[in-house]
Amino acid sequence: MSVLVYVEEPGDLAEQALTFARSLANGAGVQAFATSSPNDTVSQGFAVDALHVAEHEAFASFAPDAIARALIELAARVLPSAILASGTPRGNEVLARVAAITDLPFAANCVAASGDAVTRVRWGGSLLEEAQLHGAPRLLTVQPHAVGAEAATGAPAPVERFTPELADEDLVVRVRERVGAATGGVSLAEAKVVVSCGRGAGSPEGFGIIEELAGLLGGAVGCSRAVTMAGWRPHTDQVGQTGTKIAPDIYIACGISGATQHMAGCKGAKAILAINTDSEAPILSSADYAVIGDLHEVVPAISAELRKVRAG
Repeated sequence: MSVLVYVEEPGDLAEQALTFARSLANGAGVQAFATSSPNDTVSQGFAVDALHVAEHEAFASFAPDAIARALIELAARVLPSAILASGTPRGNEVLARVAAITDLPFAANCVAASGDAVTRVRWGGSLLEEAQLHGAPRLLTVQPHAVGAEAATGAPAPVERFTPELADEDLVVRVRERVGAATGGVSLAEAKVVVSCGRGAGSPEGFGIIEELAGLLGGAVGCSRAVTMAGWRPHTDQVGQTGTKIAPDIYIACGISGATQHMAGCKGAKAILAINTDSEAPILSSADYAVIGDLHEVVPAISAELRKVRAG
């Protein structure tokens, strides 16, 4: 039987989930499921056996119960051996609701699976748990940035549309409003360069040099949980287990000690540069490069060198 993948939105995480699904299907085939309001069109083609699109006015916004019901209805027709989603907050929420409705077990944030055996991330990435996932179909989500995305060959799948049967209770929980990030520019989750700072910034104004460096590198500004708790930066800037999980080419962490929860959010980075006055800071054990010094001196010096090189 094939594997069914809930595609929250096109992008790297969707491709990672589809790659994971292809390995789990072991040649049996992969089908994708997405939602669209009646006035929308699906522009993204996936190299899968079929792309099923559920259409309903509820899908103009995020409606987890409605999406779960549509996914269950589709699964009853295609009979997949497993249902997958990306391990994003929304992917985990939808699959958790599918599990609650169907009374099936659910494994979140998996990094490997074979048959009933799954390996998943626990405790903010500090522990890998090996477990048995019983039930049919198997329900699991894929840990973001733990699986390399591999584009499948072949033509985009044909789109098969359907209108799910939804009850009034499926429409109770819906997103009514979205508030954008306080700052514009590149998305933190998609940035190739992220420059973050912790309490070492000293104040909200201390992030000026962080923003300057990020701008010179075409990157995004991040921060630690302590900074958002202090009200210096919005939660949308937070990198960590309870913030945004990132996978940039380079992560520049300034004045961040490297608590487990923070490292869970940046472990997908290809390289980490840590700038810290404490040579014993935990983050240094994970850093590829380190500068022991005051970020208020080091960061402006890096920015000055970048401007000098570009001017020359």
